[in-house]
Amino acid sequence: MTREIDRSPARLSSALAVTAAGIAAGTSALTGSAGLAAGAAGFLVVALGVFWGSRRAVTLGSTALLVAALVGGLALPTPYLLLPGVIAAVLAWDLGEQAITVGDQLGRETDTTQLEATHAAGSTVVAVGAGGLGYGIYLVSAGGKPVTALVFLLLAAVVLTSALRN
Repeated sequence: MTREIDRSPARLSSALAVTAAGIAAGTSALTGSAGLAAGAAGFLVVALGVFWGSRRAVTLGSTALLVAALVGGLALPTPYLLLPGVIAAVLAWDLGEQAITVGDQLGRETDTTQLEATHAAGSTVVAVGAGGLGYGIYLVSAGGKPVTALVFLLLAAVVLTSALRN
């Protein structure tokens, strides 16, 4: 008798995605009530999406986390909460997608710890590198042009997301 393969999302990537979502929600909550509301909703949707194996929910929740970080960045125009929030939101999306993909392709019971840890480390390096680039641009343009700096930070977030998709 053959046993059916459990196609649930992989455990390690799921835990890392929920952790990243928690970090994104936490940084957004520190910026005000609007950031708190959007961050909490995003965290909940990412957690449920990873639990259910729903790519749509993970994407929607991560988008809410990104919006929460950006709203927080407008409320407190410093990069110290904006950058970690954006980085964590993108990582929540990437790691949630990875959890679902690994579960679909290899099954939950397969030992994928090394695969998931390697993916998480690589994604984190790319995300922090893009965040560092965005912070460098912020420092260069800090001569009284916060809107320009925000535009470049958003551009860095788009480049980061594009790099993680490929």
